[in-house]
Amino acid sequence: MVEKIKIGIVGYGNLGKGVESAIAQNDDMELKGVFTRREPGDLKVNSDTPVLRLNEIENYVDDMDVLILCGGSKDDLPEQGPALSKLFNTVDSFDTHAKIPEYFEAVDESAKMNGKTAIISVGWDPGLFSINRLYGESILPEGATYTFWGKGLSQGHSDAVRRIEGVKGAVQYTIPVEAAVEKVRNGSQPELGTREKHTRECYVVLEEGADKAEVERAIVTMPNYFADYDTTVHFITEQQLKEEHSAMPHGGFVIRSGKTGNANNQVMEFSLTLDSNPEFTSSVLVAYARAAYRLSNKGEIGAKTVFDVAPGLLSPKTPAQLRKEML
Repeated sequence: MVEKIKIGIVGYGNLGKGVESAIAQNDDMELKGVFTRREPGDLKVNSDTPVLRLNEIENYVDDMDVLILCGGSKDDLPEQGPALSKLFNTVDSFDTHAKIPEYFEAVDESAKMNGKTAIISVGWDPGLFSINRLYGESILPEGATYTFWGKGLSQGHSDAVRRIEGVKGAVQYTIPVEAAVEKVRNGSQPELGTREKHTRECYVVLEEGADKAEVERAIVTMPNYFADYDTTVHFITEQQLKEEHSAMPHGGFVIRSGKTGNANNQVMEFSLTLDSNPEFTSSVLVAYARAAYRLSNKGEIGAKTVFDVAPGLLSPKTPAQLRKEML
């Protein structure tokens, strides 16, 4: 019997729960523990895996092949990434694009010093979208790359709306402008501003007695979030919010439009349509945990990104199987 890859989860929010369910779909892996800052006895997980204290994680170094870090990019991962890659092989979904270079350096130093492998910024953007941007620019050096997000629920923008006085509950969706997408797909390589690429749509439940017009004005004029976009605000009931907007769909496109030879238009596109953003991201993390395990076994230590991982390392199949079945 083939020995299974032993996985630990750090953090049990939407992403951690998604990792738990993704591991159950991979026969070469087993979940050995969920690490939490909460009181372990208060945390109900969806499997029989033990719930363990994060501040005692050093006691489990020999029990885990790879840790999947499911904390947030703002406060959790900048601390946990470097700290935990001293002890374990790790995979994370750090997604603050502007800070990836400095995060990479911090994790790389820690992992190399301790002989560990750490794959950072894994998911669909950064992650799968990043790979497709690289493919596009490498294959079509003369051209332009376009990334569209949505239709999808934005956690950060939804939170910003909920903080407005008079708002009881809200969600916000980012929606690509179809006319802009079609221009890009047609190979015309348009120059597109922020407002031309995406619109924003808000569904808002008001507090009793709140001024509808004032809440709408506060949303559409909010700098850094809505002021630069065409934004539509829908006022709905609390029941509608619960029944119609509790899922977390997302997705998007990466399109490379370029020219080859005698000015022939060539368009490459990669797209995603997701019912559950966290569950899909979790599935990507689990595949890269397999790669981290294999890289570690080959002695390839330090921080890595999706650019450094061969696609074959993601699959449970052998190289011979992949050549026969997929090439």
